[in-house]
Amino acid sequence: MDLVFQSEHPLIQHKLTLLRDTKTEPKLFRELVGEISALLVYEATKDLETTDTDVMTPLTQTKGKIVHEKIGLVPILRAGLGMVEGVWKLLPQAEVWHIGLYRDEKTLKPVEYYNKLPVSPTVDIVFLLDPMLATGGSASATIDILKKWGAKKIIFVGLIAAPEGIQEVHRSHPEVPIHIANIDERLTTDTDEFPPGYIFPGLGDAGDRQFGT
Repeated sequence: MDLVFQSEHPLIQHKLTLLRDTKTEPKLFRELVGEISALLVYEATKDLETTDTDVMTPLTQTKGKIVHEKIGLVPILRAGLGMVEGVWKLLPQAEVWHIGLYRDEKTLKPVEYYNKLPVSPTVDIVFLLDPMLATGGSASATIDILKKWGAKKIIFVGLIAAPEGIQEVHRSHPEVPIHIANIDERLTTDTDEFPPGYIFPGLGDAGDRQFGT
């Protein structure tokens, strides 16, 4: 669990509470997803490498620093789309690509249906964006895709996670940092009154709640 970072930031926890609320409408839900995502990536980028540069202020020339690592954002469709806008506000130079996976409701296994990666990597760091880290299957499968593509450094950013999902990702990819707003209790099972494989207490289906479906 050394590479799992659960945020204790008061703003993140406040916004996450609003996100969980069943009374939160899709418009506000989307706004909260973007805001929390930006705050999480702010924390996740504290170790970005910089280079020194000269800059001219209105008064004089001085020294400054710029981020020299190229960054890519890969939202897992469709729920991950809602995270991009918030992150883009902090990293407007970031490239964005899309990978589409859906979870088979019977097997709970991920099925790839869309991949829009360029021929070879053009960035130094990939931020994998997905609001829910439930079984960990989709995240692990996407990391597999990114590694085969040639990505060298991958960071997962999500809103909530189940312990089972974290364990699954780090079973397959122990070197990938996970930045999350909250680690929830568990996944639902066949003995629950809800469908199996959902994060409990969770916030419902992040895609449905964002897009009003």
